[in-house]
Amino acid sequence: MSTFALLAPMTPDAVISAFSYLRAVQADDVEAAREFASTELRMPVLLVDVAERIVVPVTALPGTDAGEPCADTFALEALGRVLVTSLRIWAQAGPDAAEGIARAVVDFARQFLTEDHEDVADILRQLEAVGVGQALDTHPAPAGGQPVRLSIV
Repeated sequence: MSTFALLAPMTPDAVISAFSYLRAVQADDVEAAREFASTELRMPVLLVDVAERIVVPVTALPGTDAGEPCADTFALEALGRVLVTSLRIWAQAGPDAAEGIARAVVDFARQFLTEDHEDVADILRQLEAVGVGQALDTHPAPAGGQPVRLSIV
């Protein structure tokens, strides 16, 4: 069983802000990344929240068919905990930590979530769509409110 704590749901705006920043960093668009970071001072914390939502499912592998966890499961889950804890500590440094955290998330996605000819940007778009969907399930738009529009193209 995973020892990761349950996360409080993110708002749709927080998900969109974090993934917009991640995609800007991934694309080496320094100007856009700087703009996103300047409009959201909590960016490092949002990025760690997104990182945890990506890392936990990937590193919390199920056991074998017999229901017994394999040795690799424990090592991978421990690695995931170390990564998330390290990013959380790094986020305490303030807004300047956002780029480093974003690069760690992008590198994790590149190493663990892409296959053959997949692009990290495509993976980030897919993760954003899932994150926004989950956020909307938890934080539905008020009656008569404007629907959330994804920045995904």
